[in-house]
Amino acid sequence: MAARTSKSSSSNDRRARIEQMRRADQARERRNRIITISVSAVVVAGLVGFGTYVLNKESENKEQAEAAAKAPVKDEKSWDAKKLGRNHVTTAVTYPMKPPVGGDHHQAWMNCDGDVYDKAIPDVNAVHSLEHGAVWVTYSDKAPAADLQKLKDKVGKTPYSLMSPVKDQAGAIMLSAWGKQVTVDGADDPRVDQFFTKYVQGPQTPEPGAACTGGLSG
Repeated sequence: MAARTSKSSSSNDRRARIEQMRRADQARERRNRIITISVSAVVVAGLVGFGTYVLNKESENKEQAEAAAKAPVKDEKSWDAKKLGRNHVTTAVTYPMKPPVGGDHHQAWMNCDGDVYDKAIPDVNAVHSLEHGAVWVTYSDKAPAADLQKLKDKVGKTPYSLMSPVKDQAGAIMLSAWGKQVTVDGADDPRVDQFFTKYVQGPQTPEPGAACTGGLSG
């Protein structure tokens, strides 16, 4: 009788321990679910917040770019685009401004897909690039090396732009587009970004979308 009672008690204890372990496992699973849900909620909230920030930042940058494109460029010189010749010629052309911002030009254009030329290029071919909507960055031997490197980096990553030296131009650093030109103080001059924003494939372009590759490479 005592033996049966002892076995029964042992069996009850074992069932109690099993039940206790089962409850502990259930409690642990509930805690894990709560932690997982909480962490997931934090992650989702973070992603939503980051996504909203990115969208707002992109919208802000777009608005700034649009504002820059509409604002006039300080000290910019302009020529009547309708009076600038656009004939293809095979002879030399004398331009009234240096660097030229338009006029008759050779049939071949200079490659302007972010091309940087270390030596002078022919005006008659560069003008054709401007006709296609390129911005031409030119510099004299007075331009600081640090500024030139920054400008080379900018041109190198900007389709429809090119850069080359022009020894006897009036300013150390000048930017030209079809019918437009400005002399800037350096690579960090805010007018550099503004000029690119306004005139890379801008409304002044006589032949928007025309190729900037497949031309002359210097």
